[in-house]
Amino acid sequence: MTLHSTAQSLVPLAEGGQHQSLSPFVTGGGALVVLILLLWITTRFNRDR
Repeated sequence: MTLHSTAQSLVPLAEGGQHQSLSPFVTGGGALVVLILLLWITTRFNRDR
């Protein structure tokens, strides 16, 4: 697989692909919530500071 054919196959994915119902804002917001939750859990267990 060449670089050009790989790039051509990734273009539809970058433009939305088959998942029109997945909003980038919902996906990004969900990821942000998960990361903040993991940060909170990590700071709760790290009591030695």
